[in-house]
Amino acid sequence: MANILLIEDDKKTADFIKSGLAEEGFSVRHAADGRTGLDLGLEDAFDAAIIDIMLPGLDGLSLVEQLRSAGSTMPILFLSGRKTVEDRLSGFKAGGDDYLVKPFSFAELVARLFALLRRSQPASEQSLLSVADLELDLLARKVSRGGQEVELQQREFALLSYLLQHKGRVISKMMILEQVWGYDFDPQTNVVEACVCRLRDKVDSEKDQRLIHTVRGVGYVLDEKR
Repeated sequence: MANILLIEDDKKTADFIKSGLAEEGFSVRHAADGRTGLDLGLEDAFDAAIIDIMLPGLDGLSLVEQLRSAGSTMPILFLSGRKTVEDRLSGFKAGGDDYLVKPFSFAELVARLFALLRRSQPASEQSLLSVADLELDLLARKVSRGGQEVELQQREFALLSYLLQHKGRVISKMMILEQVWGYDFDPQTNVVEACVCRLRDKVDSEKDQRLIHTVRGVGYVLDEKR
């Protein structure tokens, strides 16, 4: 599951992007102004960033220049209502890797984001996660167990990729809610349990070796040794 930094001050646009990316299996951190976005970009590791150019506090171009000066190499996609060639060139000169003009289609945004992620991961192993005979390809968005393809819904794919990225570690229900669903739920909700149950049916059903385990009172762990 790729971690994306979104810096966008328009709430409607930000909510639209966050919701769509969550459904695509991304984990999203959002900042509504340039200063906060810069702090997040400098403090946390992200796989890519989507940054609006017109931001309060610190504009997107200056923000990216500061990120690059600090040594950040994460792929950056600019969003802007400005569409002249000069505007695009300014974005690339500041350190952006791609430039998308508003209004845009969500499908195009996702396609460009995947392209940036592919270019930033030259080694194919970086997109492949595995344990035992279970394999997940983050970029191709495919899962197989014992060589047989496993069809997963978007949320199931996001959950499995998160567990694989932390294989051998016990992950709490709250951590899953925050990282896979990306927003707060009532702690008493059973969405995690329901998703884990569906995932087990697809990944572990009729297998001698079970990989997804419940640690009672703590959370879940993906491990071939239990």
